[in-house]
Amino acid sequence: MIHHLRAAGVSVLVDARGAGVPAIVHWGADLGDLSASELEAVADASVPAVPPSSIDVPLRLSLAPSIAEGWSGRPALAVSGERPVDLALVLRSCERVDDPAGERLIIRVTDAAASVDLGIELELTPQGVLRVRHVLTNDGESTLSLGAAASVVPVPDRAREVLDFSGLWANERRPQRFVPGHGVWARESRHGRPGHDDAFLLAAGTPGFGFRTGEVWAAHVAWSGDRALWFERSPLGPTSIGGGELLGAGEIVLAEGETYVASWLVLVWSDAGLDGVSARLHPWVRSGSTIDRTRPVVLNTWEAVYFDQSMERLEPLIDAAAAVGVERFVLDDGWFRGRSDDRRALGDWFVDPATWPDGLGPLIDRVVEAGMDFGLWVEPEMVNRDSDVAREHPDWVLQPAGAPSWRWQYSLDLANPSAFAYVLGRLDALLSEYPIAYLKWDHNRDLLATDAHRQTAAFLRLLDAVRAKHPGVEIESCASGGARIDLGVLERVERVWTSDTNDPLVRQRIQRYTSLVVPPEYLGGHLGAAHAHTTGRTSSLSFRMITALFGSAGIEWNLAEAAPHDLEAIAEWIALFQRERRFLHSGVVVRSDDADPGVLGHGVVAPDGSRALYARVALDSAQAALPAPARIPGLDPDRRYRVRPVEVGGPPPVIADAPPPWWAVGEVVLTGRVLGELGLAMPLLAPESALLLEVAAV
Repeated sequence: MIHHLRAAGVSVLVDARGAGVPAIVHWGADLGDLSASELEAVADASVPAVPPSSIDVPLRLSLAPSIAEGWSGRPALAVSGERPVDLALVLRSCERVDDPAGERLIIRVTDAAASVDLGIELELTPQGVLRVRHVLTNDGESTLSLGAAASVVPVPDRAREVLDFSGLWANERRPQRFVPGHGVWARESRHGRPGHDDAFLLAAGTPGFGFRTGEVWAAHVAWSGDRALWFERSPLGPTSIGGGELLGAGEIVLAEGETYVASWLVLVWSDAGLDGVSARLHPWVRSGSTIDRTRPVVLNTWEAVYFDQSMERLEPLIDAAAAVGVERFVLDDGWFRGRSDDRRALGDWFVDPATWPDGLGPLIDRVVEAGMDFGLWVEPEMVNRDSDVAREHPDWVLQPAGAPSWRWQYSLDLANPSAFAYVLGRLDALLSEYPIAYLKWDHNRDLLATDAHRQTAAFLRLLDAVRAKHPGVEIESCASGGARIDLGVLERVERVWTSDTNDPLVRQRIQRYTSLVVPPEYLGGHLGAAHAHTTGRTSSLSFRMITALFGSAGIEWNLAEAAPHDLEAIAEWIALFQRERRFLHSGVVVRSDDADPGVLGHGVVAPDGSRALYARVALDSAQAALPAPARIPGLDPDRRYRVRPVEVGGPPPVIADAPPPWWAVGEVVLTGRVLGELGLAMPLLAPESALLLEVAAV
């Protein structure tokens, strides 16, 4: 039988005829309402020729491609018993299930000789997002070792250009793109978390695809540990993309009756460039989001006071935060027993009686009296050797003695039931004793151990257990900044810390590319001090505020030391964010394709096209004294819009003898088609600055 899944302009055709593993015939543009006979004809017309010097039957890329089928590319599955097993899987059933979450296929194939029972799940959501995963069970008496259980799907030959990402601490999500030849382009993460250099999203597209143009087939692995993504182009078979959890030798050993459930490979096709990928992913993520309230304006104490905590030190900061409109006050690292610097006390999750002799109660009372709720920093998965818990339970430390520390810390073995119970007990005790609304959950080292699967699975269980005990507490996923941002953890948190840098120049690109996958309401972005401690660069207040506006906005700055005119501007900025946050966190994210690499544009458009907020950003000196017109994408082409600049912290720094006439007037009315195709003449912005445009339908 041919199964045709359709949603939001996407078709997925799965050929389940015959005794072998079903195969995807088509994943891409909607093929229309096809009859059963037409589906058969499409599938038959897609069967390839038999080339010279090859297997003697047409090669098909099944949903579990293997050597036994003639597939010599990167395998999706790797199973071994006493020796490696060449899986010869036979179709047992293929069931279609339609429900509000999407159209699903549940496929079951087996290899009786190898004692392997494999379930293959496909889901096409109402937003056109395709998810694929494997569920493998050992049906025999002997153990089975699993080396891989990834998913592989075909993409058309015209998908020639590849984009993915790399990065480092405080500079995540750096794009890299090229045109591979024959072979495998593989990105593998062995950090025990996705890592700062995470591939994040692999997009294969038609040459020259951009934010607004081109066909794109994109993949993301929804797993918070080691993972792999790859693109393969072969002279012997179809082009494909694949991904899944990256398993080390001996990590998954299944006894009789045991099952391994693989991570989802999340796949998106777009005929509208990278913005089209976001246009599918964002509403899908929102459909299952745990966010149930507007995003509060946060003040985090880290860059304000670092480890220098006391009521006397924090009271002026509380007053200053409340005065400008902050809604959540977060106490960062340094509150627990013996924690005077980053070399000791991790794991001892008891309030420090020296710093807080009366506990956290008086501080929290002070915060609540000022009109804010209270958040707390924790790092539950980590431990210092110099801590009571490590001295009492050295066997709870995951890394062996003599292994190098990372930021002077090690990992707590959460797969150890006693260690897990201790951490859960301490978090439960804190959340039960104090009215804590929010946990900033940090993770400041790579695992560098062979237990990545067990540790990641235990981390997710711990998150689930905390949420079950305290469902009203919001959680932020932080990992030295943006080293653990994925669609697996996003199901369990309300915020991610996008990067440890608050430098707006670096942040602009980090937020631009992280938001390809993650909706802006999750992306923590803070207004820092003028001097960025991660780069040493100094930036204007206006640039910093416009950058932090397009996300889950917050502050990381000692406002008690800020100048009065800065505090006034910050209060106005917070009021702007509070007015616009429902719109910013429900709209469609758009980005422009600019020829000048020193300029970028991005914004949010209301789903009904009635309005937009749009930022123009100068990252560097412009290539020309007369900048190209700024095109404003995503608007209804037939509606008329009034465009006007919005001052944020004062007028933008412009280098010109006179601005464009419309700018001097203060507004202009044009159609969405003109704004999207021709654009607007713009003033020449000084480097490292930004301006904000409000666009409203007339």
